[in-house]
Amino acid sequence: MAEEDVEAVAEEKEEIKSFKALGLCDELVEACESLGWKTPTKIQIEAIPHALEGKDLIGLAQTGSGKTGAFALPILQSLLDYHSKQEHKSSPVFFACVLSPTRELAIQIAEQFEALGSGIGLKCAVLVGGVDMMQQQIALGKRPHIIVGTPGRVVDHLSNTKGFSLRMLKYMVLDEADRLLNEDFEKSLNEILDAIPRERHTYLFSATMTKKVRKLQRACLRNPVKIEAASKYSTVDTLKQQYRFIPAKYKDCYLVYILTEMSGCTSMVFTRTCDATRLLALILRNLNIRAIPISGQMTQSKRLGALNKFKSGECNVLVCTDVASRGLDIPSVDMVINYDIPTNSKDYIHRVGRTARAGRSGVAISLVNQYELEWYIQIEKLIGKKLPEYPAQEEEVLLLLESVTEAKRLSQMRMKESGGRKRRKGGDDDEEDVERYLGVKDKKFTKKIKKK
Repeated sequence: MAEEDVEAVAEEKEEIKSFKALGLCDELVEACESLGWKTPTKIQIEAIPHALEGKDLIGLAQTGSGKTGAFALPILQSLLDYHSKQEHKSSPVFFACVLSPTRELAIQIAEQFEALGSGIGLKCAVLVGGVDMMQQQIALGKRPHIIVGTPGRVVDHLSNTKGFSLRMLKYMVLDEADRLLNEDFEKSLNEILDAIPRERHTYLFSATMTKKVRKLQRACLRNPVKIEAASKYSTVDTLKQQYRFIPAKYKDCYLVYILTEMSGCTSMVFTRTCDATRLLALILRNLNIRAIPISGQMTQSKRLGALNKFKSGECNVLVCTDVASRGLDIPSVDMVINYDIPTNSKDYIHRVGRTARAGRSGVAISLVNQYELEWYIQIEKLIGKKLPEYPAQEEEVLLLLESVTEAKRLSQMRMKESGGRKRRKGGDDDEEDVERYLGVKDKKFTKKIKKK
C-alpha cells in the first residue's frame, strides 16, 4: 500500500465519531447510547469493521479501552443477522462462547453482553466455579445465545450436562488471552478447542501479547487481523505512576500513610498471597480504614459480596491478589498500590490498568523493598520508562509506627485464633472474616481493640 493510501486510511479512521459509522445496526447503536457510550474507542474503531467483515481478530489494547465492546458488538450484530435469515426461528444454537481466566471477569463480560442485548432479547449464561452446577444446567436448558465462563467449568458442563454441546458454535473469544494460555488452563482449553467446530470466528483479546498467543494464532485463527491499539506493553497517558524504595520492615507504615493521605480515594492494594490480603485488611480496619479483602481462597459468593461492597463505596479499599488484576471495570478506582511487587512484570500492566480507565486519570504507587528491586527493574524495562519517586518524609511516615505495629499484632493474633477454630471445626474462616468486614461485629475482638 502506498504511503498516501496509508495516510488516507488513517485519516478516515480518525473521522469515525459514531458507532453508526462503524457499520453497526440501529438496535446496537441505541444500546450503546443507552449505556452512555457516545463515541467508539480506538480499539473499537480498529476492530469492529474487520469483525463485521467476518475476519478473525487479535486485539491488543490497554486495559479500560473498551475491549469487551470491541468483540461483543460484532457478535451481537452477527446474531441478529443469523436470526433474520432463519425461516423458522426455533431455539437457537449456542452462538458464541467467551472464555475468561477469572470468575469475576466472566460475570462482568456477561453483564456487558446482557446490557448491550437487552433490547433484542439476548439470553446469556455464566459458567464459573464456586456456583451450583444445577443452577447453571437450568440456565443452559433455556438455550442461551451467549456462554461466558472459565475454562474448567465449561469443560465440566461439556462432560456432565446433557444436551450441552458447542459443536454448532459460531464464535469463540479468549479474553485476557495471554493468561488463558498459561499452564493452569492448558488442559481445559485444549478440550474446549477440540469440542468446537473448525469453521468458526475466533477473537483473541488482551492488554499484553505473548509468544503463546502467537502460537495459538497459528493453530486456531484463519489469516487474522492483528490490531494494536496500544504499544506492546504500554500504560495509558492519564495514569500517574510512582514508586517508593523502602525498608521491608516499614512497608505497612508507608501503606497506611499513603491511604491516609489519599483518604478520599477509592483504592486497590495488590498483595502476593491470599493470607496477606486477610492480614492487611484486618490491620487497616483496626486503623479505621474501610478495607475489604478478595482472594481466590474465598467462596464465590463472598468474593462477589466483597466486590459489590467495594463498587458501591461501602468499603473504599480493596485488598486483593492478582485474581482482581484482570479485566474488572470499576470506574471509580482512583489509586492502585502495589504493596507486593509482582514477580511477573506483565502482571504490573494489568494491575495498574484497574485505574485511569476510559479516559479518566489515576495514580499507581509501587512500594519496593530491598528484596523486590530486581522485579521492579524488570517492570521499568517492560514499560520503557523510569518512574518518579513518591514524595514522603520518612520521619512523618514513622510517626505511625507504634499504632501500625499494635494493629498488626492484634490482627496476627486474630488470624491465629480464627485459624485454630477453623482446624477444630472445619469451618470457612474467610467467610467468617468477610461477614465481619461487611458489618457483623465480633464482640470479643472489638473489646480487645477498645482496651488498647
